[in-house]
Amino acid sequence: MKLKNLAILCLFLSTITAFSQNFEGKISYANAFKSKNAQITDQQWAAMLGTTQEYSIKGGDYKSITNGTFVQWQQYSNKDNKLYIKMANSEILLWNDGSIQGDEVLKVELNKKVTEILGYKCDELILTCKSGVQKYYFNSKLSVDAKLFANHKFGNWFDYLSKSNSLPLKSIIDTAQFTMESIATEVKPMKLEAAMFELPAGVKTEKSPF
Repeated sequence: MKLKNLAILCLFLSTITAFSQNFEGKISYANAFKSKNAQITDQQWAAMLGTTQEYSIKGGDYKSITNGTFVQWQQYSNKDNKLYIKMANSEILLWNDGSIQGDEVLKVELNKKVTEILGYKCDELILTCKSGVQKYYFNSKLSVDAKLFANHKFGNWFDYLSKSNSLPLKSIIDTAQFTMESIATEVKPMKLEAAMFELPAGVKTEKSPF
């Protein structure tokens, strides 16, 4: 399984303050998978990649922690524009260069007020990409300054943010291996310590081979 597909899931990717400032806090998501690989079941994908995800964001940094047995967490460092990935079978963090997209967005569609999630009416943004179709559902009250992520091309993240300027409450990511649906179950606006977005002291890192 290619790690670049995992980054797309981050994505993998919102009762929010009534002000127009950037959202800071944590969002919990529930994830479900439909396998396209005859050798891997829906349940196996769920076990590996996680059925729950806690996404924390402060300014231009974010961290995503899952209950998966394969990928444990991902962290984006704005200052060096790298996405770090912690695999369960290694203490070494793998990183991807945020400036390398690894995909291509072929078409963008925006549909207004398509669904309601946690009381918020959400617009739908559809990115048709070489890797598959990505659908995001968002409300502008979950605002993000897209300029903070202008160099975060990896996983099509800036392509999404430049059109939405908001964090997603729901996403449906279609790849060659599976389709993943992620939906927010709780949103907690809060002030976060900058230290939580620092890498563990003394940790070894190396460039991802994927």
